[in-house]
Amino acid sequence: MANRLKQETSPYLLQHADNPVEWYPWGEQALTLARELDKPILLSIGYSACHWCHVMAHESFEDNEVAAIMNAHFINIKVDREERPDIDQIYQTAHSMLSNRSGGWPLTVFLTPNQEPYFTGTYFPKTSRYQLPGFADLVPRVAQFYHERKDDLVVQNSQLADALKRSIPAPSSVLSASESTLKLAFTSLERSFDFEHGGFGSAPKFPNPADITLLLHESNAGNQQAEAMVLQMLSAMANGGIYDQLGGGFCRYSVDARWNIPHFEKMLYDNAQLLFLYVDAWQISKNPHYQQVIAETITWLTREMRDSQGAFYSSLDADSKDENGHSAEGAFYIWQPAQVKALLTPEEFIVASRCLGFDRAPNFEDPHSQTQAWHPYLVQAPQDDEIDLLISAQTKLFQARDKRHHPGRDDKILTSWNALAIKGLARAGRIFNRPDWIKLAQDTVDFIYQNLWVNDALLATCKDDGNGNYHAHLNAYLDDYAYLLDALIELLQADYRSEDLAFAEDLAEALLADFESEDGGFYFTSHQHETLIHRPKQGYDNATPNGNGIAAVALQKLGHILGESRYLQASERTLKAFDSSMANNPAACASLCHALREFLTPPTLVIMRGNANKMQLWHEAINQTYYPHHLFFYFDETWDEKVRDLPPSLQRAATSDVNAWVCKGVVCSPSIDDLQNLLENL
Repeated sequence: MANRLKQETSPYLLQHADNPVEWYPWGEQALTLARELDKPILLSIGYSACHWCHVMAHESFEDNEVAAIMNAHFINIKVDREERPDIDQIYQTAHSMLSNRSGGWPLTVFLTPNQEPYFTGTYFPKTSRYQLPGFADLVPRVAQFYHERKDDLVVQNSQLADALKRSIPAPSSVLSASESTLKLAFTSLERSFDFEHGGFGSAPKFPNPADITLLLHESNAGNQQAEAMVLQMLSAMANGGIYDQLGGGFCRYSVDARWNIPHFEKMLYDNAQLLFLYVDAWQISKNPHYQQVIAETITWLTREMRDSQGAFYSSLDADSKDENGHSAEGAFYIWQPAQVKALLTPEEFIVASRCLGFDRAPNFEDPHSQTQAWHPYLVQAPQDDEIDLLISAQTKLFQARDKRHHPGRDDKILTSWNALAIKGLARAGRIFNRPDWIKLAQDTVDFIYQNLWVNDALLATCKDDGNGNYHAHLNAYLDDYAYLLDALIELLQADYRSEDLAFAEDLAEALLADFESEDGGFYFTSHQHETLIHRPKQGYDNATPNGNGIAAVALQKLGHILGESRYLQASERTLKAFDSSMANNPAACASLCHALREFLTPPTLVIMRGNANKMQLWHEAINQTYYPHHLFFYFDETWDEKVRDLPPSLQRAATSDVNAWVCKGVVCSPSIDDLQNLLENL
């Protein structure tokens, strides 16, 4: 019998719709029932691509015995953390406070009927193992604790509420953060960097996009060590098994220090961010391998992750069925050398074995079957006369792999993650002169505007019902607005559209009206959001950049583009609100450090008008250099109609084939009609 998740649109929730557990989605029905029955809540948070979420589901949630125990003692609520990052943020923070451990997924939280957490964990096995209690034994004990120890819970809940309040930093009346803060952030990252294999810390290793951004900006300021760290890390990732050497795209993280064996789920947000970071690194290094990775990642995005109407899906699962029909992590990606040999010519096999590691010891073991296998990574680059052989081998292996059972795909469309993709595609299209990539970004913006911008407000997610109808719901969060504003500013530089600038202004106004805190900075949820036990306002980056940092960066840029002081002032208030966070741990606030750098040295605005062909030569010359603190706007003679619609800050009258104006702060240069002169001014 289907439970109450059957009517949901989230693929993750639908995965649990046939569980014998009497699941409810998060909502007033379940919360009211818990209060009326004085029954505690078992809250389970996960997402569809999560391997250990699947393991716990198979072991416990699909088990009739365990389900009966859960149903008897709790109101059971399932949450997709990608749809409800607000709920996930609150209870991940509570978990770390109650258990003194880092969180993750699945997150298992036991709540009072008033949503107050009193016991937390992540994955629990059905029966005791891994030094973890068995879930079937744990559930009734935790329920009993609620009913018998309510006085103790009152004290604990009060202490937790105070701790959550203290997680919001006290604002500062002055901005003490400075260039020294940025240097301290770099020193902290340098201290944790793995100079042998690249990346931060030891296994498991994550891409850390916000940290890479901070290092890129440090390198632009002349820090050669920062540049070396970025290039080593990105090269190690591009060569490693975390990157799909056959089909393109990056997996979530590496379980080993060498980047060779990934946790196999592929997330849109990782690939979107790495897209624009590899573009930036290419501008610094001109490494052709980076350009190859960019192109292959975009090919993967369009082949496997793109909706027919232009938006991008959320993720691919870590698990898939093996040749015996058993679900296993990484089954889609791993090989036996005999399989490889059977598909290739002898010459191809020799090159592929040496370059992709099939001639080495096996590097992957299925934890369930104990089967050893090979996951390809780039052990060494091919010689010039071997390149075609390797490409041919990779093509044949990809085609054979494509016939396997594919990993499950979460096909919901998230505004925030699509915004990151827009930014990556726009930057790649601009720097490599690929109008087709820019068009992908524009199509995604148009999709969001048509389907997720409703009554002058963003919605967070939507999904096709199978008939071409998109059902959007859930009020958008800070990240949705901030990432999309940031992405539109990037897209305007790739191909200016007046409607994109108007959309950006609408988003900026909504940020100020619906999210800004009275003492600076932005809440994660809007002022109209449902009341939860805590309203987060955070400054730290996670797998995705911090919304306050990106909002501050984007508002500063838009403020300089339009000459709008309100946006600049809101950005400054944000920096003051998180002044203590940056002072105490600047490396954890990399996005805010980016905003601080832009505040200390405002971006340079470059406006160009003229003949399309000649201006393209200027464009290509500029793209050879990394300019992270410049904003470029190109208007050729075909733009006359749109030029009349430009805000006054961007209006200029062309007098020769190509004219450029360089504006720093409130001072703009005279018209420049010589490319070399322009490059010197930049």
